[in-house]
Amino acid sequence: MDAARLSPPRRLKVPLQGRGGEMAVLDFGDPNRPVDLVFSHANGFNAATYRSILAPLASSFRILAPDLRGHGRSTLPTVMEGRRSWHDHRDDLLALLDAFPGPPVVMAGHSMGGTASLLAAAAGSARVSRLVLFDPVIWGGLTSVVFRSPGLRRFSDRIPLVRTALRRRAVFDSREQALEAYRGRGAFRGWKDAVLIDYLSDGLIERADGGFDLACAPQWEASNYVAQGHDPWRAMRAYRRPVRILKAETGSITQVPSRPHGLAHVTVETVPDGHHLFPMVRADVVRDALFEAAV
Repeated sequence: MDAARLSPPRRLKVPLQGRGGEMAVLDFGDPNRPVDLVFSHANGFNAATYRSILAPLASSFRILAPDLRGHGRSTLPTVMEGRRSWHDHRDDLLALLDAFPGPPVVMAGHSMGGTASLLAAAAGSARVSRLVLFDPVIWGGLTSVVFRSPGLRRFSDRIPLVRTALRRRAVFDSREQALEAYRGRGAFRGWKDAVLIDYLSDGLIERADGGFDLACAPQWEASNYVAQGHDPWRAMRAYRRPVRILKAETGSITQVPSRPHGLAHVTVETVPDGHHLFPMVRADVVRDALFEAAV
């Protein structure tokens, strides 16, 4: 029997005080125990995408997997005008921790979700025991300065990731049509159908007039690529508890060296043959890392 099917998560809608809406959360494991781990997804995806990674851990841990603002089934507002950073995602995660008081938790995440977790841990270190980050968005050197520059917004339409996001098809007639459009193509190459179906389960929102919209609007996905005014390096210096980074061997957006200077609490490992979306195709690597951190 598929272990990932043994422990279906509960679906929660968590009002975040002062944040303007509700955060949709998948709650894995025993609801009577404190939260052990909070896992946040990559830009453009959602919590359900990682179900096959997280569900087998539910027999040992309680895990919250939120849909970040502008993704999945969360209803938090997406104000793009004047947006400069991922501090909105950071503060949403801190508000989520406030909604589930208890001992310090492990925070983990992939790509944007990893960086948002790092920012949250730096701002609320008493609530976070350690971090496990999967190819988080951490630019280095001159690249970091350029991406945090206020002038970047003027040239945002030239950034390949932004252009790709804005060209993304946003409406489908059916889930089956979306599945056929994505299967084996582009970023979805190498994904098992089960993972792709999990992504689409909350990645498409039914329209009142028929058909489906992408839950993460292309404009919001693009906004996340442009809003780089936060500083993950400062966050790594501020948060002094263990940080484990697993980065892709090819196409990584984690420009943290294997031995980062002055950051003895940060360990960096490379996932052989892994690309930026390796969690979707190497569930075993991610699951093992989460288990080791939470045990």
